Amino acid sequence: MGIVRTLEEEEERMGFEEFRRTVLLASAARKDDEERRGLRILSGDFKGDPEEKLVCVTSGVSFLGLAIVNQLLLRGYSVRIIVDNQEDVEKLREMETSGEMMRAGNRNISVVTAKLTEIHSVMEAIDGCVAVFHTSTFIDAAGVSGYSKSMAEIEVKASENVIKACARTTSVRNCVLTSSLLACIWRDGTQHELSPVVNHHSWSEESLCTNKRLWYALGKVRAERAAWRLAEEMGLKLTTICPGLITGPEFFCRNPTATIAYLKGAQEMYADGLLAIVDVTRLAKAHVCVLEAMNKTASGRYICFDHVIETEEETENLAREMGMPADRICGNQFNFIPTRFQLSNRKLSNLMSRTSGNCYHES
Repeated sequence: MGIVRTLEEEEERMGFEEFRRTVLLASAARKDDEERRGLRILSGDFKGDPEEKLVCVTSGVSFLGLAIVNQLLLRGYSVRIIVDNQEDVEKLREMETSGEMMRAGNRNISVVTAKLTEIHSVMEAIDGCVAVFHTSTFIDAAGVSGYSKSMAEIEVKASENVIKACARTTSVRNCVLTSSLLACIWRDGTQHELSPVVNHHSWSEESLCTNKRLWYALGKVRAERAAWRLAEEMGLKLTTICPGLITGPEFFCRNPTATIAYLKGAQEMYADGLLAIVDVTRLAKAHVCVLEAMNKTASGRYICFDHVIETEEETENLAREMGMPADRICGNQFNFIPTRFQLSNRKLSNLMSRTSGNCYHES
């Protein structure tokens, strides 16, 4: 009996070893495929299955990108993050370890390095995802405020590539693009027929942005227009969100270049009642809300802001958070009577009031 039991045990052991080798080989093959595609697992067990609510966030290491990632994880999504370089991969790992990026729990987080200026790179990065959040803004360290005219051109190219890649990737059904309120507000105020209300129908004039050297605004309006043109041509379901100045905990330290670039022309925005801010977490919630409503009622553009800076006290508070003089924002408003406009986020407010994630008051 002892010999028989030993033989049975040996067969069982050999069977287990064979099973273990099969699992290890499968795991190694999956890891090789992930490395080939540039995927690195942060936590969870990446499956790449469209039915697993897998969505992609470009520039997920950025101030806004990270906030969107966290909101998606809270809502039970699996997230694939696109970054530009290996340094950003390590930064994301540090954020997950420190708790700045939420633990996935039983959800999946992966990161892939891709060049948004190369369409095939983008297609590989988003393959298997059901939706894409395109949040990227390009920065030129040598440019004024970190954002130059050449950066505006690169941003347009990246926007075009993301839309084309989404349309050509069979798994992707929806795309949410982060534009800017600056793509709506720069209009010629001397025109008598100009509406005093700035809403989702409003577009900044490219010529005005060029004449005033507002490169950040120019990049946003051109990138958004290009995205809409291609989405309509290629049949991609697209929505765009146009946020005010993005604020939040230590926003200037964590998002300095985009903040400075946004505030070029701040004195004129303040005078016209168009200097609006939005908390990064509320903005991220709005992104997820819009995505989830795209198969029902959400469509087109959405203006997103919490509050318009209108008083000296509000200006001083904002300037204090940025470590700059208040007159850099408001200037001397006693020298002229400004033309006043009214910002409206009614469309987004109405959408979010129909969800449990309502964060905005109608304006």
